[in-house]
Amino acid sequence: MTTRLVEEAVKIHVEGLQRQLITKGMEDEVELYQPFQRDQITLPEEAQCMAVKTLLHMCGIPFCLRVRANAEYMSPSGGVPFIKVGPQIVSEFDPIVEYMDMKGISLSQELSGSQRSEMKAYMSLTTNRIYNAEVYLSWCCQPAVDKVTKPRYGSPYPWPLNKILPWYRQQEATKYLKVQEWMEKSLEEVHKELRMACKALSDKLGDQYYFFLDRPSELDALVFGHLYSLLTFQLIDDKMADIVNSFPSLTRYVERIQDKYFSATEEDTEGGDSE
Repeated sequence: MTTRLVEEAVKIHVEGLQRQLITKGMEDEVELYQPFQRDQITLPEEAQCMAVKTLLHMCGIPFCLRVRANAEYMSPSGGVPFIKVGPQIVSEFDPIVEYMDMKGISLSQELSGSQRSEMKAYMSLTTNRIYNAEVYLSWCCQPAVDKVTKPRYGSPYPWPLNKILPWYRQQEATKYLKVQEWMEKSLEEVHKELRMACKALSDKLGDQYYFFLDRPSELDALVFGHLYSLLTFQLIDDKMADIVNSFPSLTRYVERIQDKYFSATEEDTEGGDSE
């Protein structure tokens, strides 16, 4: 009974957001650009792309997926994914959230001021711990770098670009982690950071359907994108998935969001067009 009431509330909320799309300037087609999913995208990129797709689904915004080998070089920030709405291009999760908010579309518009502050704190936690762990495990764990990340990142390009571009990307990742003071961490410490982040999210979620109220927020889109990717992306072992799976409330949460917003028949890999 409770689940049905929650679903009905979400449906009403989404219908309201869809009306806002027409009245507040999102009538242009939304195109989402990302790298090839099957054999190119890396773990941090996969998590970010999934978070934005989930955000759009939660807002009831239809979009056309465009997969491009050079998506990050098309992006104004160098990050993926990015969306194109008419002549406007906005890249990465936080700026896309801000852009939609300027258009009057917000999942968290009914939250109180204190709830919005709390939501932003948990979003920062997700970025500062889970995203950083994804970057570290992808670009600093040498077995994963050699066997998974570099081959995937360089796969669309001919030699020697398939060697040079991954090398440059690894240098950028290293610089980023140095600024974040993560380069000094051991693999065990990174796993501990990931576990602590999952525990904090699990404690906040409890037995609720979503993190706030009876409807999704931007936090739900962001967290789902990262947790889903940790559970499904193949690096060299299942350690990341094992950590997430040690929190049953989070795995059930991921299953609920997936069932609600991504249909079983939806081909969300190389959908849309490609060049």
